[in-house]
Amino acid sequence: MTVKQEKQFSSARIAIELVDVKKSFGNQQVLSGVNLQVEEGTTTVIVGASGQGKSVILKHMLGLMKPDAGQIKVFGQDVASASRRQLKEIRKDFGVLFQNVALFDSMTIYDNVALPLRERTEAGEEEIRANVEEKLNMMDLHGVHEKFPAQISGGMQKRVGLARALVLDPKIVFFDEPTTGLDVLKSNEIYRLFHDTQARLRYTAVIVSHDVPKIFKLSDRVALLAEGVIQSSISPEEFQRSDNPLIRHFVETTMGPIYSSEKEETAPL
Repeated sequence: MTVKQEKQFSSARIAIELVDVKKSFGNQQVLSGVNLQVEEGTTTVIVGASGQGKSVILKHMLGLMKPDAGQIKVFGQDVASASRRQLKEIRKDFGVLFQNVALFDSMTIYDNVALPLRERTEAGEEEIRANVEEKLNMMDLHGVHEKFPAQISGGMQKRVGLARALVLDPKIVFFDEPTTGLDVLKSNEIYRLFHDTQARLRYTAVIVSHDVPKIFKLSDRVALLAEGVIQSSISPEEFQRSDNPLIRHFVETTMGPIYSSEKEETAPL
């Protein structure tokens, strides 16, 4: 049984909904009417060729970009039309793991993880310490509190980034290419931690990833962005069998007739 098959969710409430979202940069239209629903407690993976606008969708969900048209709803509240104060409140429910991790080099690992608590809550240092230590322990990170990012490996930096993304116990966590730069073994470590923390904290996950088909093991829905729209948001099994010519082309060009990457894994999930 795969990680994905082991998941059980009791709620079908919509956590995120994109309605006819359009975005252009100059004369280039990147999003030409994106529609997508993400159910609470599930994992949606957004895939697509490079340059299609996957990260642009993520930035819209985070409220870092405003669409030219359309709505981006988070638990029913439109991020696109939210005031700065409203957006700040909405983002309290967000956690983000950036592609480059974005740790502060001048801060210790402890202070990097503690930063969201200090900036966005009124928690005292005793409460902050307990929370930070809990999240670092969840990442199997021990004895690194006083180290700086440059003193730990790339894989450990990713785990620190995940600890920081989860330190506020967010309802939604966004992952932008979470395994970029990692080898197979370290990527699998991140995926195991992802599964374990989601099972424990029950957050909704949106992942932009190129790591196909491995990332499918963690996904409930796979959404292909092509030609400016989401072609479909369906289960991995349905995705692989889809008659949609764009999805079929993506599957054939990225996965081939046989999942060769399955054979290459030395530590399967």
